[in-house]
Amino acid sequence: MGKRQELLDAAAQAILIKDGPYGTAIQNEKLGEDGYRGDYDLGFDQKGNNDLVNLTRPDVIAKICNSYIDAGAQILATNTFNANRISQADYGAESLVAEINAAAARITRECIDTATARDGVPRFVAGALGPTNKTLSLSPDVEDPGYREVDFDTIVEVYREQAGALIDGGADFILIETIFDTLNAKAAIMAVRRLVEERAADIPIMLSMTLTDLSGRNLSGHTVEAFWSAVRHANPVTVGLNCSFGADQLRPHIQVLSDIADTLLMAYPNAGLPNDLGEYDEIPETTASLVKVWAENGRANILGGCCGSTPAHIAAIAQAVKGLPPRKIPEADGKMHLAGLENFTIDA
Repeated sequence: MGKRQELLDAAAQAILIKDGPYGTAIQNEKLGEDGYRGDYDLGFDQKGNNDLVNLTRPDVIAKICNSYIDAGAQILATNTFNANRISQADYGAESLVAEINAAAARITRECIDTATARDGVPRFVAGALGPTNKTLSLSPDVEDPGYREVDFDTIVEVYREQAGALIDGGADFILIETIFDTLNAKAAIMAVRRLVEERAADIPIMLSMTLTDLSGRNLSGHTVEAFWSAVRHANPVTVGLNCSFGADQLRPHIQVLSDIADTLLMAYPNAGLPNDLGEYDEIPETTASLVKVWAENGRANILGGCCGSTPAHIAAIAQAVKGLPPRKIPEADGKMHLAGLENFTIDA
């Protein structure tokens, strides 16, 4: 039985729990620049390069991973949000991309396999692809709307390298997350499809959009409905929303996606909105009470936390939704759905 079916079977029994972020957890370890750098001579200051920590301090990554497992997480994302050739160029670490991703997946794999051998609970590794710091849909130059810093084929290859290394390290799925540009996501989907052809293996995709305003659009302007119409051909095992806002502001958009997505819905909001210092004040009980409403209304299959979340938030969410029935996946309506910035349905 493949990992896709294993996840579907587990999600049919209960609402599953995803982990929280790695960035703030790594920052809490208060590593100095040498802690990030390790023995690598890369010519740049490495402080803040959270992805490199997979190589230089694997014990820190394992500690964080285990803290989320102890909190009740069954889906663990790798610490690879910026572990791609474009983002790592800021640190001069492009040559380490494959090594970073394989190590991250291997650490997470070892942690969950050890835990599952101990208690029999099914757990999964989601190889995380962040959006990169480039956009395909929008020009960074207001004087030249047609200018792009990268092209589609380049982004595809960047993601193919990263996703391939994640699978090599033991990832079960590829999680394309924090999607602010739908075209970037489509490049990532293309990259995974190429890997599927190359390896003759099923590599299930998870997709997670992030909204940039309360009207429910991402940075490239797509509504939730249009986004789903643009990516559903990828047959993702999960689709959902992450980051964006706190759970309170995300609720109506989760409701919309829940009604139309004929696959598992995974949502992991921020722990509220940041304060003036960029810190998150929402306590675990508040976050848990807000997402519990989603579960009670049959809107979610997998729940977790994004920015500002801690293992305490994940534990509170797990406790809040324990015993609640998972969302029932709706059937596709059989109509033709097309995506501009908004969804267009042909009902004939």
